[in-house]
Amino acid sequence: MTPDGSSRLRHAAAAFTSNARNQNLRRAQLSFLGAWTAEWAFTVALGIVAYRDGGAAAVGLVGLLRMVPSAVLAPMLSPLVDRGRRERVLVVVSTLRGLATAAAAVVVTLDASVVLVYAAAVLSTIAATLYRPAHSALLPSLCRTGHELASANVVRGLLDSVATLVGPLVATVLLGFAGVDLVFAVAALASFWSAALMVGLRYDAPPRPAATRPNLVAEALDGVRAVARHRGLSLVLGLAAAQALTRGALTVLSVVVAIELLGTGEPGVGALMTAVGVGAVLGSLAASFLVGTGRLGAWFALGVALWGLPLALVGAFPQEAAALVLVAFIGVGNALIDVAGFTLIGRMAADEVLGRVFGVLESVVTVFIGLGAMSASLLIGWFDVRTALVVTGLLCPVLAIASWRSLRGLDRSVHMLDDDVALLQGVPMLAPLPLPAVERLARGLRTVTVESGAAVFRQGDEGDDYFVVGSGEVDVVGDGQLVTTLGSGEGFGEIALLRRTPRTATALARSDLTLRALASERFLPVVLGYTPSTRQAEEDMAGLLERFDPESA
Repeated sequence: MTPDGSSRLRHAAAAFTSNARNQNLRRAQLSFLGAWTAEWAFTVALGIVAYRDGGAAAVGLVGLLRMVPSAVLAPMLSPLVDRGRRERVLVVVSTLRGLATAAAAVVVTLDASVVLVYAAAVLSTIAATLYRPAHSALLPSLCRTGHELASANVVRGLLDSVATLVGPLVATVLLGFAGVDLVFAVAALASFWSAALMVGLRYDAPPRPAATRPNLVAEALDGVRAVARHRGLSLVLGLAAAQALTRGALTVLSVVVAIELLGTGEPGVGALMTAVGVGAVLGSLAASFLVGTGRLGAWFALGVALWGLPLALVGAFPQEAAALVLVAFIGVGNALIDVAGFTLIGRMAADEVLGRVFGVLESVVTVFIGLGAMSASLLIGWFDVRTALVVTGLLCPVLAIASWRSLRGLDRSVHMLDDDVALLQGVPMLAPLPLPAVERLARGLRTVTVESGAAVFRQGDEGDDYFVVGSGEVDVVGDGQLVTTLGSGEGFGEIALLRRTPRTATALARSDLTLRALASERFLPVVLGYTPSTRQAEEDMAGLLERFDPESA
């Protein structure tokens, strides 16, 4: 193996070991595995119930009706994710999903009205709509660096892929000797397990508003505005909508293709979705090599394209073996989207609205999944299955090609953010901060240049900025005496901000300086919002003040 190949292999392995060592990440990831295994098994069982009830049209209609309430409620409820502790939202959501899915199992067992199964499906989907936004918004708070966040998304993508494989596979096995009621029951147990794992999470949550009497409508609109004002977020969510449309179509097409086009019967539905899961697992393993490549936008485009192109090819080559191989590439595309898309959103959106941005994403995805299910049913009715496959499959590749240059531009902007984050994390006072907090500081940085010999500020001046040296050197002079000389990556100016006093020393440029400045109103809420950084700041100030006046220490 070449040195470059060996390095990539170590990076790929580190993506998994970092999550295994971090107990909080480990619990969060396993919770996700349980939640999404339940979702995929539930989807297979629901599709079969609907098909028995009314054929392809019923599958599409149920898919749409299941998604509409979730699409409306997702952005309305997502502000709750940005209030209080996000893992508590996950506990509630998973518990509600488990109860709704268990109710569906009871209805099928008693051979009661199928309408009650559809109602349980709607309730389960409403709860599920909040799960991924809350989980996606929680992950950055459990990470320290952008690399660790990308690694967490790689692992979650793999677990999503495993769930995509295991959920339908479990459904297929159970359907071989039992009924859909048992599939629903197993899905319910997986949801309860997901909730139990989140109960024991322990981490330093950032300060957020209390969850009492929130103005959900106004706060939900903040998430919509955050997306609308950020071209990168708008682009990623737009492509996610196209992928979701194709995903919704797949819920119908997988049933109709298996039963009518390929003639493999109801177990064939599970086999097709299992093939998607196999591809997703292999794709997730390959995606582990993408951590740190700086090409997440490019891989996201490829993932979007792979969600559609295989469907078009299945329409052209409707053979069972070919179909199983082709739909496996949909799983590969899903893995790439999970790693690249969620990492890009997590890096572009501010933490204070991150839950709401993911809520908007979930709403968009939910709407378009429903529209995709309905559109596939209509295309099959107007034309035939093969035409529906080709028309649906061409959408994502065309949009991915059109968005290529813009997505590569996002890669460059994230790289610049990484540079600022690395600079700030090199400052001892800021090192204890979790990644979202450091990124919040990094987004507020501005560049200040100072000529050699000039003062950055003078003793007695009002303090309004904190500085980190980008390049050059700074002499810190107190009462006419040189106290210390600071170089690249070192910070200064915090005493006046933290103690709300005039500057205790003069900062002079020993050489031409490039500084990264942070305004007080951005600096103080973050540093004082976390106990570890506050403690480190106090220790640093005590050390500096001792240098100025040893007798006062």
